[in-house]
Amino acid sequence: MVTITSLYAAPLAVIFLALSFRVIAFRRGNRVSLGDADNPDLRQRVRGQANFVEYAPFGLILLALVELQGAPALALHALGLMLLVGRLLHAICFWQHPMPFKLRTWGMLLTTGMIGLTAVGLFLHALI
Repeated sequence: MVTITSLYAAPLAVIFLALSFRVIAFRRGNRVSLGDADNPDLRQRVRGQANFVEYAPFGLILLALVELQGAPALALHALGLMLLVGRLLHAICFWQHPMPFKLRTWGMLLTTGMIGLTAVGLFLHALI
């Protein structure tokens, strides 16, 4: 059972839907079915959604694996919060012009930090 992972998967899914609806709304409003029509606003929206898809699922898979290995709840919540806050900060950046790079940096540090810590923990647990 991956109850704690589920607590983080649900709000991450909501963030994904918000990013997706921003792309869909722009495409419908501007009649763009494929690509970015060389529009910087659409390009930023698409990259925000794509970046989320590139990192969030992998982070959730790792979190679920850590939970299945029996990690303490406190560790799971720390990792889950790193992923959630990291992805949220990063998503917020793609909503703004100009993009606040300090928030984006923190978002990526939290996300990649979570993935790195989780990977090391899983590897060490597998060795021991």
